[in-house]
Amino acid sequence: MRPLLLDGPIGSCLAEQGLSLEAPLWSRRALIHAPEAVLALHTAYASAGADVHTANSFRCQPHLDPETWRDHVRLSVELARKGAQEGARVAGSIAPAEDCYRPDLSPPNAREIHRAVARALAEEGVDLLLCETFGHVEEGLVALEEAVATGLEAWVSFSAGPEAKLLRPEALEEAAWMAAESGASAVLFNCTSASLSIPYVEALSRTQLPFGIYANAGPPEEGFGWTEEDQQGPERYAACAREWLNAGASIVGSCCGTRPAHTALLRDLINARD
Repeated sequence: MRPLLLDGPIGSCLAEQGLSLEAPLWSRRALIHAPEAVLALHTAYASAGADVHTANSFRCQPHLDPETWRDHVRLSVELARKGAQEGARVAGSIAPAEDCYRPDLSPPNAREIHRAVARALAEEGVDLLLCETFGHVEEGLVALEEAVATGLEAWVSFSAGPEAKLLRPEALEEAAWMAAESGASAVLFNCTSASLSIPYVEALSRTQLPFGIYANAGPPEEGFGWTEEDQQGPERYAACAREWLNAGASIVGSCCGTRPAHTALLRDLINARD
């Protein structure tokens, strides 16, 4: 089966353009102040050949803004659908309730939050739900359960953090089995440096479950992304992705610090395997 190509990040690309994206809303601020910039990114990823566009719903959560979060869910899906090429799928993004890199902050009421977001995204007509960047395995599984409960295809993506300190490969392998038992159609790994990805890819490969990866660019000095002046970054990233595909990944994409240029080279990489 031909691997699927995920699009790339929204937040880090918008920040590179000079948009103010402070916590806790992060990239959701662009839905308020610069929706045209979000649409332009979706259009750029469509031109690069993405099969799946992730709606900018990562921080559209009721506890962050009870009054407007639902409107922003709707807008995030509308922009993704409008920017996507014909035949592409739109994934609704479900994020940790608190800081992605602080699993110790995972709240006891996370299920209520994830249920609300999953149902809202389903009501807006996304094609699948992507629970992503979970360093707290148990919360990731809760989000997955609520995504599965909508009846939509559901993926879950765990993260070890930028420096691969939050989750060991063995723990990811165990989490993948639990996710499969909870109904995940695919288990992914994201937002850890591409240079640190291979042990995690090998762990997912051992499960023989459908899996994917979309790493981040790591520190700027590693040369995988962050600046358009780094012309070799997309090529270095694609070289990592070649290893992921050879290990059996059926979904590849890219995360923080990458750009549509990375997506375009991943498209070429996948096409060359036909």
